[in-house]
Amino acid sequence: MQISPETEVAQVFERLVEDQAPGRRGLEAWRSLLRAHATLMRRLDTDLEGETGLALADFDVLAQLAEWHGELRMMELADRALISRSGMSRRVARLAGQGLVHRDRAGTDGRGVVVALTEAGIARLAKTAPVHASGISKLFIAQLDDQELALLERVLNKVIVDCSFG
Repeated sequence: MQISPETEVAQVFERLVEDQAPGRRGLEAWRSLLRAHATLMRRLDTDLEGETGLALADFDVLAQLAEWHGELRMMELADRALISRSGMSRRVARLAGQGLVHRDRAGTDGRGVVVALTEAGIARLAKTAPVHASGISKLFIAQLDDQELALLERVLNKVIVDCSFG
């Protein structure tokens, strides 16, 4: 699409969006959701890493493992942590190098990989979980009353889609 000098890019963009979202219905809510997610995740990551030395994404891997009794197949872990399988492989390799998890072949066929928490991983999780929970409480939960939290949960559950990454 060629934009003439007299046509502002903003006007072209507005027309393109209007075709898909008449009256811009819902777009401000969408932008607020994106801004809230981005700012909360950045702040939680910065605070957690600053106080514990562990990145939020690494904490998430350890927490997912803990919630599933200390071990998961690599594919399940990637799906639960909402990152790609290749990204998870690199993250798990780094965490294994730090002694926080270990990898084993799964089952008798050895085709899958199981990731499990180590004692060091459990200890690191015990140190970081209270810091993370405090951040969630302060930055998110404390900003909303019980009705708002319940409504937000109901509304967001309506738009959750399959987030499996390849």
